[in-house]
Amino acid sequence: MNNKATILFADDDPDILEMISYNLEKEGYTVFTAVNGEEAVELSEKVKPDLILLDVMMPKMDGVQVCEAIRSKDLEVQPLIAFLTSRAEDYSQIAGFNAGGDDYINKPIRPKVLLSRIEALLRRAGGNTQPEVNQDLVLDTNRYLLLFKGEELYLPKKEFELLSFLMKKPGIVANRDQILAEVWGDDTIVGERTVDVHIRKLREKIGDTYIRTIKGVGYTFNA
Repeated sequence: MNNKATILFADDDPDILEMISYNLEKEGYTVFTAVNGEEAVELSEKVKPDLILLDVMMPKMDGVQVCEAIRSKDLEVQPLIAFLTSRAEDYSQIAGFNAGGDDYINKPIRPKVLLSRIEALLRRAGGNTQPEVNQDLVLDTNRYLLLFKGEELYLPKKEFELLSFLMKKPGIVANRDQILAEVWGDDTIVGERTVDVHIRKLREKIGDTYIRTIKGVGYTFNA
């Protein structure tokens, strides 16, 4: 992906909508805007954006509800989803990541910082396209598709990247700091429980056999 990516931005503050849209379009992005959650869901179906920026607190549907609605759809390619909010508490971050969000950006928004985060997200989305295979698990990084015992599963972006990271180093223990740096990036600030939440969500889908907890250290993938 590159600067020609399509971005859907949803926020109920018209001043923020105008300011962010202007800066994104100036960098070459195609931008669509929504003023509430329901409109964001409707537009996402029409324009099929590469990335969705969601304000958490919006009328009709909040950002977390919008994310859940989009992630529940059987899409060939799921968009990246990043939350924009002035709420910095861990519980709201965990709610966003539980819903399938890929990043969390705190307000007030600085355009240069936002652009850097967007570029990092899109860059990570365009990584290696070779399938990763492990007996019952096949990760196709081209389609962001997990084949689990022959069943197709579309994982949220961060769950997919976390599983991919662990599968690349079977038997090697990765601590939380290493996982955060590799999967979320050094420029992303997330709560301490973020990795644990994503591990739990993966285990709910593929069982407890594949990812092992090393108490007091981190996690490892069982080859």
